[in-house]
Amino acid sequence: MPKNRTEHILVIRLSAMGDVAMTVPVLSALIRQYPSLKITVLTRSFFAPMFAALPNVKIHEADFKGKHKGFMGLWSLYGELKGKGIDVVADLHNVLRTQVLKRLFFFSRISFYQIDKGRQEKKALTRERNKAFQPLKTTHERYADVFARLGFSLDLSNTPLLQREKLSNKIIELTGPKTRKWLGIAPFAAFSGKQYPFDLMKDVISQISNTNRYDIILFGGGPKEIQLLDTWANTFDRCINMAGKFSFTDELALISNLDIMLSMDSGNGHLAAMYGVPVITLWGITHPYAGFAPFGQDINNPLLSNRDEYPLIPTSVYGNKYPKGYQDAMRTIPAEIIIEKIESLCKE
Repeated sequence: MPKNRTEHILVIRLSAMGDVAMTVPVLSALIRQYPSLKITVLTRSFFAPMFAALPNVKIHEADFKGKHKGFMGLWSLYGELKGKGIDVVADLHNVLRTQVLKRLFFFSRISFYQIDKGRQEKKALTRERNKAFQPLKTTHERYADVFARLGFSLDLSNTPLLQREKLSNKIIELTGPKTRKWLGIAPFAAFSGKQYPFDLMKDVISQISNTNRYDIILFGGGPKEIQLLDTWANTFDRCINMAGKFSFTDELALISNLDIMLSMDSGNGHLAAMYGVPVITLWGITHPYAGFAPFGQDINNPLLSNRDEYPLIPTSVYGNKYPKGYQDAMRTIPAEIIIEKIESLCKE
């Protein structure tokens, strides 16, 4: 059980944006249910704006390309963290770097609890033969399990989500006043196996634009992505490309003001879910059963590729592996189905 005093928890979650974003609702629940806690999150400094609205939460930068590189860098990082008066560590990542930190914290007699990623269950879910096709524990639940082992059991129902943020003048200059529903579209993913075909996405944007009921706001990053989004923004009415134009803080504020987010199985969906924005996710060779669906969303919001035609789905957890012939799995999600889902959510 928690001690009868303020405890300082170090929470470690590095790596991909979506994985880090999934910690936010869990930490929100933790702070709400245990308000005396003090929390330090070890993550990339770029992700700090995600946690800015959470009370009692501070960020410690992990700089693995600079001062924290290699073993001596991890030793230095350990010294920085130890100096903060950490009582216990919740490792929500469980990779080689955090294994090294675990051994270093052992010498300070600071308890170190790590996430169970469910690797064997996920392997059974994604294998070709004797596939165990069943829903696994969500990543949010796996995070909560770590805190339960610390003595802080969590109820993730009715979790307070982040509030809508004020838009900067810079954003308003580009978007103009909000006179229609704001539909965010994030059409990219880390791997092609979970990225909706661009020709079909262009069809979605075209049909939505023709309704004249939405402002379409495009999200992405990188020169090639920005070039494609610029093309779409210049082709369709009320379609704006936000990629590369704002700081991450401004981008989060914009996402918080959306009425709907349409995304792949990717980070932008998780960012929108932090604010309670309805998120329509498109799934290719991955599947929500692996536990990576955005937090608190309606079970009907994920739109899935047809498993009757592609029975080996999910073929991987992250979308980086698929058998021959599965590259077109997402074409079984018709543009019309996506448009119907957008329209139905806007009527709610």
